[in-house]
Amino acid sequence: MIESLLVANRGEIARRVIRTARRLGVRTIAVHSEADADLPFVTEADEAVLIGPANVAQSYRNVDAILQAAKDTGAQAVHPGYGFLSENAEFARAVQAAGLIWVGPGPEAIAAMGDKINARNLMAAAGVPVAPGTTDPAESVEAAAEAANAIGYPVMVKAAAGGGGMGMAVAADETALLTEYAKVRTFAERMFGDGAVLIERYFPRVRHVEVQILGLADGTVVALGERECSVQRRNQKLAEESPSPAVSPELRERLLAAAARAGEAVGYRNAGTVECLLEPTTGEFFFLEMNTRLQVEHPITELVYGVDLVEEQLRVAAGLAPTFDPAALTPRGHALELRINAEDPKRFLPGPGAITTWVEPAGEGIRVDSGYTAGTTVTPFYDSLLAKLVVYGDDRAQVLERARAAVAAFEIVGPKQNLPFFAELLDNAEFRSGDYDTGIVARMR
Repeated sequence: MIESLLVANRGEIARRVIRTARRLGVRTIAVHSEADADLPFVTEADEAVLIGPANVAQSYRNVDAILQAAKDTGAQAVHPGYGFLSENAEFARAVQAAGLIWVGPGPEAIAAMGDKINARNLMAAAGVPVAPGTTDPAESVEAAAEAANAIGYPVMVKAAAGGGGMGMAVAADETALLTEYAKVRTFAERMFGDGAVLIERYFPRVRHVEVQILGLADGTVVALGERECSVQRRNQKLAEESPSPAVSPELRERLLAAAARAGEAVGYRNAGTVECLLEPTTGEFFFLEMNTRLQVEHPITELVYGVDLVEEQLRVAAGLAPTFDPAALTPRGHALELRINAEDPKRFLPGPGAITTWVEPAGEGIRVDSGYTAGTTVTPFYDSLLAKLVVYGDDRAQVLERARAAVAAFEIVGPKQNLPFFAELLDNAEFRSGDYDTGIVARMR
């Protein structure tokens, strides 16, 4: 097993990785900005290194500072968490060039799946269903309009290098396309340094379902079930559950097989997620993108499958066999994750502030992965995620009831937070029925 691990991230996910590493006897090193000096992940690591000011370009995206911290502390490996540099192929190459172990897929796989158009084309060649769309970037608004006319309106205008629900817009007709194409291209150039745009069929009613994959050290790619991710605001997830209420055993078999093929097509190693759009009336599903990292919502898969995905990541990176028998993976029960964010529960606008009270729920089937405690401050510099409330039970009905009690017991005073939204969601008839889609939050508002 790896002996020392630098976690190139912050908050909840850094704390999560450190927890498993310490259980395994792995020495942990945290890197942090000036703004995060008092957060729990800094004090819980065996060592902590200040790498810069709050600005992410000077801290959590500062490759030179992170590699210098690894060198100074004698780190053997680097875990990137999610976000920041986790899907940056050049960072992965730099880690490996420094003689360190990269806890993630190879840079070639990251690069191959980082461009949405290239990823679509690779998946189509591997026999993975893809939605109708462009096979090359739409280099001009005229090319975009031509593609949209061929596909049929409405269409999705997407940044080829985007991710996390960013750089996406729906165009209902050519007039809207002219406006949205310019917006997405400008946004993509500013945010991703790449203005390439693709045009794709838009599904007015669709579910967002993803499959957790794990590429093992021996080259085998296994699929650890699906997650339902349709509760979203601004194309960004708020709640996830596993298994999906919309997926039948026959559909699950097809989904998992397609996800495994997707990983095999790029020689995938380590943890990753194949995201799909599911048309609920026909059962058709289409490849959306592959996230070449650990997902925010990985805990629900861990609970349903009884697997510690961070431990498996470290084992793959070290060239070791998994702790489980890939031929005997069996899901049990149901799990739900609620993303507790520092944002108002109506418009979902960020609301940072000092935390004066922090009381986490507890009890059977309750897990809280948090990045903050009372006495810490949520700053405006980073993602608004405060904690992940994860609930497990024998079936969905039991999970929903446990979740309602847990949300009521979770107390956060100081910053704005979206617990009231989840109380509303858990009482929503559409959500409770399981028959919902990506428009559910808009309909609630």
